[in-house]
Amino acid sequence: MDNTRIYRMSFAGVYPHYIQKAEKKGRTIEEVNEIIFWLTGYDETSLNQVIADKIDFEHFFSQAPNFNSNATKITGVICGYRIEDIEDPLVQKVRYLDKLIDELAKGKSMEKILRK
Repeated sequence: MDNTRIYRMSFAGVYPHYIQKAEKKGRTIEEVNEIIFWLTGYDETSLNQVIADKIDFEHFFSQAPNFNSNATKITGVICGYRIEDIEDPLVQKVRYLDKLIDELAKGKSMEKILRK
């Protein structure tokens, strides 16, 4: 699989889709941000800077202040692929985030989403 497209995709370009997906199901931008903060260690200021700078996913994750060690607890299928079987570390991290946003949109509690 050619993952070049994912590496170069702007996080700022995808972020509004995460928000839209959550809001359609009655969830909030604050919950989306809480998930991103939990997974990556970014805070509101640094996330806003990433968005303003239109950082791609490769740099978004490589520059993440503190990627959560509990991310390995995120399992299941997303886009037809079992997350725990994805070999490319960056693609796996993108899919972790996708899975968390999906769980939010499906109504799971934040406690379960954040693997507490």
